[in-house]
Amino acid sequence: MGDVTTKTWTVTSTMGEVIGVLKQIVEMVTQAGFRKEAVFAVRLALDEALANAVKHGNQNDPSRSVKVEVGIDDAKVTISIEDEGTGFDPVCLPDPTSEENITRPCGRGVMLMKAYMTQVSFNERGNRVTLVKTHNCNLPQD
Repeated sequence: MGDVTTKTWTVTSTMGEVIGVLKQIVEMVTQAGFRKEAVFAVRLALDEALANAVKHGNQNDPSRSVKVEVGIDDAKVTISIEDEGTGFDPVCLPDPTSEENITRPCGRGVMLMKAYMTQVSFNERGNRVTLVKTHNCNLPQD
C-alpha cells in the first residue's frame, strides 16, 4: 500500500461552499488515477451527500457547518461528510422505487450513493455519511 493523501474542510453550510469542496475532491480522485467512470460515480454520490448535508441535515442554515474529510490511497478513496443536524435513521427512508414514490422528484439520493459507491455507511446519529470507492469496483449495469 502506498501513500495516503488526506484533506479536511469545514465550510459554511451553503451549496456554493460545498460545491467548491466537491470540485477539489473530484480533481484529487482524477489525479489519483481513477477511471473516468469511477470519477463520475464519486462526483454523483458526493454531490448527493453534500446536498443532503446542507438541505436536510443543516436545514439550509448558513450559520451551521459541513465537515468533509477525504483519504485517497492506491486502492480506494474514502470521503466522510458530517453536518450539524439531528441526523436520521437511513433504515426508515421510504423506498424511492415503490409505486407511491416513483413520481416524486426527490428521495433518491441515498439509493444513488449506494448504487455508485463500493460502500456507504452512516454513523449512529445519522449526521455523518462515509462513502468508499475502490479502484476496481464495477459501476451499476443496466
